[in-house]
Amino acid sequence: MTARIAASVSLAALLVAAPALAQRDPAYAAARAAGQVGEQPDGYLGVVSGGADVRALVNAINIQRKAAYTRSAQAQGVAIDQFAFTTGCNLIQQTRAGEKYRTPDGSWQTRGAGAPTRDSRCV
Repeated sequence: MTARIAASVSLAALLVAAPALAQRDPAYAAARAAGQVGEQPDGYLGVVSGGADVRALVNAINIQRKAAYTRSAQAQGVAIDQFAFTTGCNLIQQTRAGEKYRTPDGSWQTRGAGAPTRDSRCV
């Protein structure tokens, strides 16, 4: 049962993440490239560095993510935080070399050529 939920949540998470990645605006792409924002295990974008403009950008994106997670979690019959966590696992896995992500210990890391350090609960 848990594997089935994880598989459906993983698939749904990828479907939610794909449009978000495809619709990056220039400010988001610039902040990501500059290492000012990064993916977090909870499925939300985090501020690594930067001022109020970066925080406002991250807040706006996270509002959109929460709405998408809510819709998808309800459709899948899973908890929103579970859906968001699984999406976070996938988004961290999808980071590219040079992009920032938050590790399970809470530190910000820059993705290298290898796999990112993810929470042990990530599938």
